[in-house]
Amino acid sequence: MKRAVILFNLGGPDKLESVEPFLFNLFNDPAIISIPSIIRYPLAKIISKRRAPIAKDIYREIGNKSPILELTQQQSESLENNLKKEGDYKCFVVMRCWHPRASEVIKQVKEYNPEEIILLPLYPQYSASTSGSSINEWNDLCEKENYKVKTKIICCYPTESNFVKSHANLIKKTVKNLENKNFKLLFSAHGLPESKIKKGDPYQWQIEKTVEGIMSELINENLDFLISYQSRVGPLKWIGPSTDEVIIKYSKEKKGIVIVPVAFVSEHSETLVELDIEYKKLAEKNGCSFYKRVPALGIEENFIKGLTELVLQKEKKSNFVSSVICPNKYVKCPCLEL
Repeated sequence: MKRAVILFNLGGPDKLESVEPFLFNLFNDPAIISIPSIIRYPLAKIISKRRAPIAKDIYREIGNKSPILELTQQQSESLENNLKKEGDYKCFVVMRCWHPRASEVIKQVKEYNPEEIILLPLYPQYSASTSGSSINEWNDLCEKENYKVKTKIICCYPTESNFVKSHANLIKKTVKNLENKNFKLLFSAHGLPESKIKKGDPYQWQIEKTVEGIMSELINENLDFLISYQSRVGPLKWIGPSTDEVIIKYSKEKKGIVIVPVAFVSEHSETLVELDIEYKKLAEKNGCSFYKRVPALGIEENFIKGLTELVLQKEKKSNFVSSVICPNKYVKCPCLEL
């Protein structure tokens, strides 16, 4: 059977001129700003225009563009190579806020003419604003174009064993030769407004389950750890503690910081600039004894193996439930609908 695997990611501008339209696409997403489109559209125009100069400065730090497309394509190729050993698979990359968009990729998928499609967000922890938004866009597009193919969804995999092992291995490599063992292991994830969590989004709970799994792999390392959340914007109250505040706190105590991007599987502006440049400066300014960052997973062998097994598991089980079952209060996670 011919199968297409659709890998979803956020995307990023491919040149400085793309920054403002990329931001517009982000803020015009109803999963990000949940207000009627007649208000959201002009608001997204205003926000993207105001934020574009700051964002352009960020992308200037990393070569005037985001590397996320190329890195996601590498992940797609690695996954496809693994899957081809097991059957007739082809992987496609869809970005939510920049090219290649779903409307472009669906034409390629139709041409490939698969008998089955598997949707695989590159967001290990489910949120309506990330995985949910991408999955909904794809499904809405298929309905609009009357494209009917058997489709399965891998909504999340926060405790998938190989994904967890991939993080643990990279952490071990990073801390292995550190002479100073007085450090805080800081798991940093992208934040969300607290209101979204209260409405049932499982993201924060799944971040905690991921970290719990990683620390069980590192039980013999005797590491002092904490979860924090980065990239807070706007006036709403966000989940915490915030990464910048935690860095200041432990830096003032003269601790080292080893920071782990626990919700990002590829490098982009929030790892290469926010974590590597801005937070490092913040740590050094406040007396941090040293600052290290664990790499994003990329094409690390265990991570790609985990994605491969998720796809194959999905293929074999018609009623597949992803690797963590959400408690009933998290009604927004599609785990409960499969």
